[in-house]
Amino acid sequence: MAITRRSDGGREILIEITTVGAYAKVAAIDAATGTEVSITGPATGERAALEAAAIQKLRFVLMKPAKKS
Repeated sequence: MAITRRSDGGREILIEITTVGAYAKVAAIDAATGTEVSITGPATGERAALEAAAIQKLRFVLMKPAKKS
């Protein structure tokens, strides 16, 4: 398991990569809001590409308007 910190347009994002067999689970967490998303990909995949995909998903989730219950 590896945890890294990245900055994305002023946001601090924590990246956690966990490898299980042939798969890697990549979690991206927005430090300010605690919002977390995850993706899976091949364990042999390029780390930068896996991180970029998780960050893109996090951006998408953060841009969605909040649903009212």
